[in-house]
Amino acid sequence: MTPTAPWKRILILAICLWGLLAAMPNAFYSRVEQHNDAVAAIDKANGIATPEQEAAKALWPSWLPSSIMPLGLDLRGGAHLLARVEVSDVYKARMDALWPEVRDVLRDQRDQVGAVRRAPSPDGTLRVTISNPEAMAVALDAVGTLATPVVSLAGAGYNDIDIAADGADIVIQLSEAEKTATDDRTMQQSLEIIRNRVDQAGTREPTILRQGNDRILIEVPGIGSAAELKSLIGTTAKLTFNRVINSTTDAGANPGARNLLLPAKDQPGLYYILEEVPVVTGEELVDAQPSFDQNGKPAVSFRFDGAGARKFGDYTAANIGTLFAIVLDNQVISAPQIQSHIPGGSGIITGSFTVEESTELAVLLRAGALPAGMEFLEERTIGPELGADSIAAGKMAAIIGLIAVVTYMVLSYGLFGWFANIALAANVLLIVAVLSSIGATLTLPGIAGIVLTMGMAVDANVLIFERIREELRSGQPPGRAAESGFDRAFSAIFDSNVTGLLTALIMFWIGSGPVRGFAVTMTIGILTSMFTSVYVTRLVVETWLNRRRPKTILV
Repeated sequence: MTPTAPWKRILILAICLWGLLAAMPNAFYSRVEQHNDAVAAIDKANGIATPEQEAAKALWPSWLPSSIMPLGLDLRGGAHLLARVEVSDVYKARMDALWPEVRDVLRDQRDQVGAVRRAPSPDGTLRVTISNPEAMAVALDAVGTLATPVVSLAGAGYNDIDIAADGADIVIQLSEAEKTATDDRTMQQSLEIIRNRVDQAGTREPTILRQGNDRILIEVPGIGSAAELKSLIGTTAKLTFNRVINSTTDAGANPGARNLLLPAKDQPGLYYILEEVPVVTGEELVDAQPSFDQNGKPAVSFRFDGAGARKFGDYTAANIGTLFAIVLDNQVISAPQIQSHIPGGSGIITGSFTVEESTELAVLLRAGALPAGMEFLEERTIGPELGADSIAAGKMAAIIGLIAVVTYMVLSYGLFGWFANIALAANVLLIVAVLSSIGATLTLPGIAGIVLTMGMAVDANVLIFERIREELRSGQPPGRAAESGFDRAFSAIFDSNVTGLLTALIMFWIGSGPVRGFAVTMTIGILTSMFTSVYVTRLVVETWLNRRRPKTILV
């Protein structure tokens, strides 16, 4: 049998050695996981480590690979949420923010349109009444200057607002094209903010996916319960700074038009009447960190961006001596009196916080406010016991499948069956190594893909060995028969693997969730099985034939 080129031998052996080293950390899963968590925490703390972190870091040698397959929700346990994003909230916010601009452009035409006031209207609609309806055309032209093109490919050629006259009223709404674009932006922003909040909480490998037009699937392995996950991502964390008009103990007091009546968080029975339009919002925050106030109590320090700092500074300079409410999720957490001009855009939020509460609030503010409210349609907590049972069942299935394949190959092809089993072991190691290296999450469907791949992996060897049998029956010597068997079986092996690979890619493209997990494992398994069945098996057979030089072989 013609010897394989030395560089090919070295490459094949190097790949197999890499597979062994890269797969090895999964055999010491808990130790490597603690090591990785400690390394990440130390890096985040700029190299400062606690004694516990140093001990955890020492559990695994730093010179060895430390990538492991993250376990999915069905294997590790955790929380599952399905949420609906209330995209209509954004429409209302857009109209509320547009009202000051509409008022300003109509005031410039006051000599023609007369007095201007905002009329009651449904959420998402801005209705403005002018006292001189005869000048409606002038008013519509003035408001029309506020329209801008829709920022999306699908909305090209359309404006973001629709403007119409209804008697003495101007009715303004978002156009359908803008609503579509706004929905997409809202969903993308919600996905990103949820991902930021979950990542900053230190959880591993969350699954955060958009489903349909207004739903988000959130699965976080390793978290204690669905309630804990909801407390992290379900809080809107909408921070605003509003002017205080008055305070009252009457929960049913009428705050007046365009005002809000909100409760004080730490003072039951006290309510504040605030201007609805905030002076500054949490969207203009660039940083928020847990800290302590001048009395040593937990607090949250914050810093605005350039625009927010200017507005914050100008307002405090012009309103010294008045109360300024800090509002979080429709509760007044603090209403301090402005003592002096506050330049620079920095400040501190005080209240009856614990250290944990101030830390959580800083995380929420730093990650950003959700652009719209969320309604949780489905929530599940999957206990770690179920995950342990799934892992045990998956291991048992893999072991039974492996024993069955190994036994079949040995009974059918004798020594050559053992050669195929060596390639099969290399294949399993390479699958685990690749999954670990790319950080693919292992789920129950993924385990099923590995078990299936073990059965498919020996198909190529069956084709090769049957070809060798045919060559032996035609009178070929062992070396030439083995070489011809490998060469002539390659086209059939290539065709069958390509068709399987196309199927796996289509499953990944069209499917989602568990289907994708199965497709990823199957794709990697097909590629590694083709390598091991053709090249690793050939190297083993070739080495044995060239060393033993048998006169006959039994296949």
